[in-house]
Amino acid sequence: MLKKQRYRLLVDYFTQNFPEPETELAYTNPYELILAVVLSAQCTDKRVNMVTPALFEAFPTPEHLAAAAPEEIFPYIKSISYPNNKAKHLAGLGKMLVEQFNSEIPDTVEQLVKLPGVGRKTANVIVSVIWNQPAMAVDTHVFRVSKRLGLVDKKAKTPLEVEKQLVSNLPNDLVAKAHHWLILHGRYICVARRPKCEECPLTHFCAFFQKYFPNIPDDPENKVGGM
Repeated sequence: MLKKQRYRLLVDYFTQNFPEPETELAYTNPYELILAVVLSAQCTDKRVNMVTPALFEAFPTPEHLAAAAPEEIFPYIKSISYPNNKAKHLAGLGKMLVEQFNSEIPDTVEQLVKLPGVGRKTANVIVSVIWNQPAMAVDTHVFRVSKRLGLVDKKAKTPLEVEKQLVSNLPNDLVAKAHHWLILHGRYICVARRPKCEECPLTHFCAFFQKYFPNIPDDPENKVGGM
């Protein structure tokens, strides 16, 4: 199957069944989202959502965060992975937002990656979720699912290489949505150790399924589906 056909089938399925996907991180404004995304590195969204209400209440603005020492932030995020480093990142992030960005969240990847704790993946999440820019954040789920489905070449070995291929093959207006489609599919169906192929509605164009289960009849109409 041609790669172009795989993309068309991916878009067809998700636009019909999940036309408005959203991040599972809880937030009410761009400031809260960037804190949540920084905390979510190597941590589940569920765990992040458990600690952010108290964090947001204690540090409701960049000014409050800028005035805090890492030691003051740590108790609010101690159950998150790497809390010491992330407390330092948040303290530095608050200071930089106030001192260099007038307490506003930057709207470009180039500016966002200057902030402590913000790498390209985090920056792509912010610009795609907040401003609906055609940016693709490649986490472990997106990397795995795009490879298994056959959306990217085997030679794509890094998140940046996968990001470039996905963005170049998806319609601009769907890149931000596709980021969520791939993440959620990887989180709930195409899991790392034992993908739930018996539930997956995408096996009719999945390179992984076609390679490892070539003799199993596939009927997408009979799939349980969903994410």
